[in-house]
Amino acid sequence: MLDVLTVNYKSGNGPAEFVRSLKNTGFAVLNSHPIEMDLVENIYDEWQAFFNTNKKYDYQFHPVKQDGYFPYKSENAKGYKTKDLKEFYHIYPWGRYPEELSQQTRVLYTQLVNMATELLKWIETGTPKEISSKFSMHLSEMVIESPQNLMRIIHYPALSGDEEQDAVRAAAHEDINLITLLCAGSQPGLQVQDIQGSWIDVDCDPGTIVVNSGDMLQMCSEGYYPSTTHRVINPDGVIENKPRFSLPLFLHPKDDVQLSEKHTAGSYLFERLQEIGLK
Repeated sequence: MLDVLTVNYKSGNGPAEFVRSLKNTGFAVLNSHPIEMDLVENIYDEWQAFFNTNKKYDYQFHPVKQDGYFPYKSENAKGYKTKDLKEFYHIYPWGRYPEELSQQTRVLYTQLVNMATELLKWIETGTPKEISSKFSMHLSEMVIESPQNLMRIIHYPALSGDEEQDAVRAAAHEDINLITLLCAGSQPGLQVQDIQGSWIDVDCDPGTIVVNSGDMLQMCSEGYYPSTTHRVINPDGVIENKPRFSLPLFLHPKDDVQLSEKHTAGSYLFERLQEIGLK
């Protein structure tokens, strides 16, 4: 069974515990971190109001640049034909941003990128030299001013009852990027899969941030850090059938960063976006 550790961000042994959990499970949960939960809750409220209006269609996503609004059932997980039960908005530092919203989301974006960059330094410090020597550059340098660092605001609407039988909020998948920082969702539902194939609930206690390693970190560490399969399940029953919001920050290297002999960050990202129906 996966033992995903909850780590005190301010603790002296926090970095070592964080890296150990990431190595063993691909996931870690952080508390006592610098991100204010009030800010996250205010952002969820703003985006809920935005998703409830037709103004969102004014920001329809750009098929090449990938910024903007992605309508309900735009994306499927790799290997799945059925679309996920979600709509979402892509925020890049250079991309379109709804004029109807305050600047709070951009403030959080900057805070999460800074925090994620610090976590990459923790990872590199805690990685054995025989593994870190394979990195083409320091992990934290891979993402400096990267135009691909992405915040995704996700809205999973309440279920209507007429969904396809095998449709879920987010089918089993692995993340593409180096690491993901996920502010606690507004409702539970996140699960990770252990090596026996069992699904384990991940706590979404208010104020926590879930961190997981993605395919790019797995690739450049030659498998030392696993990119663990995870999903978001549908609510169970009428009482639990509520909309869910989540807010992941996907930390991406610059496109020309070499991850392996086969792939740069740019070539791998393009390949994966094709597989999930966004290219």
